[in-house]
Amino acid sequence: MTTATLTTKGQITIPKHIRDRLMLHAGDKLDFTLTETGDVLLKPVTRRVDEVFGRLARRGQPVLTPADMDAAIQRRMAKDAP
Repeated sequence: MTTATLTTKGQITIPKHIRDRLMLHAGDKLDFTLTETGDVLLKPVTRRVDEVFGRLARRGQPVLTPADMDAAIQRRMAKDAP
């Protein structure tokens, strides 16, 4: 059993071996579910690229290279810059 201490701000540190096992990184989102028996389930919400690969494709949409995607991101960032 692994334990963690709750701070006065309501925060805990997830032990390293748990973070490693769940492949958690700073900024990842977590889902807490309270079961009927009072147990709490913790699940990562962040998905890996291989879990969502291909879900954004639409028929007729051109295939973009990573360089094309980087260029599109740079154009959008420049457009949104103050």
